[in-house]
Formats: sequence, structure tokens, C-alpha cells
Amino acid sequence: MPRYELSLILKAMQRPETAAALRRTVEALMERGAVVRDMENLGERLLPFKITKHSQRHSRGAYFLMDFYSSPSILTGLLNHLHRDVDVVRSTVLKKDVQVSSSTCCGPKQ
Repeated sequence: MPRYELSLILKAMQRPETAAALRRTVEALMERGAVVRDMENLGERLLPFKITKHSQRHSRGAYFLMDFYSSPSILTGLLNHLHRDVDVVRSTVLKKDVQVSSSTCCGPKQ
């Protein structure tokens, strides 16, 4: 299974509501057969611009990264699920590349 990274911006909420939104997201991943490796909290900060989502205007958001393995076929359904979640302001899934060893570099030798 390929490795992916989910970049997630949640609306600014209290800790219990944020934890519930994260739990829903992880459960949605696991229900679709994904294996969540890691989750990183990048903190709450100002958004680069105001975002209107679900008839609400957001200027702050909580940023999270989730590292997971899954089949490529579940990504469309996952993104549709996150798009409908009222606590999610923005979500993006990126495929993580296999790490390239430094010995395969073709630059000049020093």
C-alpha cells in the first residue's frame, strides 16, 4: 500500500471538539482500510486568508498532519467525507515519495 500524508485544517474549537473531529477523521480512514502511522499537531494559527466553508467564515484554524498507508481507491471517498465534515476547513492528501538515498545523487563529488 502506498504511503500518504493528510494535511488537515480544522476550524478553531475547544480541545474536546477538536479531539472529536480528529477521532472522526481517523475512524473514517480506518473504516476504509487505511493504517494510520502518525499524527502531528502543528498548532492553531491565523489562516493565510479568510476561508468560507459551510456558511461560516474562518480566520483561524488548527493544523494537523496525518501519515497513513492505504489503497489509492479510497482517497476520493475520504476527501468527499472530509468535505462534508462541518469542522474541516481544508483537507489535502499527498502521496509521500520513497526516500532516495544520498549515495544515488548525481551531483559533483567533493
